[in-house]
Amino acid sequence: MYYVGVDLGATNVRAVVGDETATVLGSDERGTPRGPNGIAVTEAVLSVVRSACNEASVDPTEVGAAGIGSIGPLDLAAGVVQGPANLPDVIERIPLTGPLSQLLNTDEVYLHNDTNAGVIGERFHSERNPDDMVYLTISSGIGAGVAVDGSVLSGWDGNAGEVGHMTIDPHGSMTCGCGHDGHWEAYCSGNNIPKYARELHEEDPIGTALPIEDPEFTAVDVFEHAGEDTFADHVIDQLAHWNAMGLANVIHAYAPLVVSVGGAVALNNPDRILDPIREKLPEMVFINVPEVRLTELGDEVVVKGALASALTGGTGDRSRVDIAQS
Repeated sequence: MYYVGVDLGATNVRAVVGDETATVLGSDERGTPRGPNGIAVTEAVLSVVRSACNEASVDPTEVGAAGIGSIGPLDLAAGVVQGPANLPDVIERIPLTGPLSQLLNTDEVYLHNDTNAGVIGERFHSERNPDDMVYLTISSGIGAGVAVDGSVLSGWDGNAGEVGHMTIDPHGSMTCGCGHDGHWEAYCSGNNIPKYARELHEEDPIGTALPIEDPEFTAVDVFEHAGEDTFADHVIDQLAHWNAMGLANVIHAYAPLVVSVGGAVALNNPDRILDPIREKLPEMVFINVPEVRLTELGDEVVVKGALASALTGGTGDRSRVDIAQS
């Protein structure tokens, strides 16, 4: 039996094909289309799945089940992404489960938001398989997958864990990609860090080597100048404040023992992202302060979680498969 895992992100689309032992036999990746519509994104998903199957020498109809970890918001009943916050407005609806089910000729297609797939992957591949943990992604957007008492929380429509849309700034000086003000994601996501840096510079226009006015200015520029530019360090200090505040809210809501952090912003800048969070949390949290660690699955955490979902009937419960995981 073969299984497919898909990671649909705002930046990239990935697919893997694996066997009953969760060994990856084939994979493919491409950039997420920015248009002209949602069908173009669906076609990209099907394309990487076909290519992964081809690399594994597996006919798509030989696949027994598939898992998808996707950006949201989701409409689980319809099996689609509806109005994604971090893609252009022309992409309103992305069909997923129906087209993939047709390609693979199976009804066993499990759709999760990407962070739920991430926490499934973390639990499945962890030696301890912790029952109470959070997977937090700081990437193009911000979100969390939450496991409580061994159950992954998805919500009736699949949109539990959209913690990036928690309001952390009641003054709402920054507008999120979803259109609302003051959200965690509006300040600290990879897409919005440059906008926040410009806002901070308008408030205090000190000299800086950052290319603030350049349309190509990105979060990468901020972190590359860290330690050498006073303003870049100020931006990173502010990001640390909001990140710690957001994570403290998550900890108070769900009481995890472990918080595993991934996403491009965190993976590429662990010292600048995780260390300040660890320093600030004891001042903000009055219950148990969990272990905060960088995911060991790197940027494959979501796609490996999607594969684990396919293997376990959508649950991520490793006890359902009689294999040893590394």
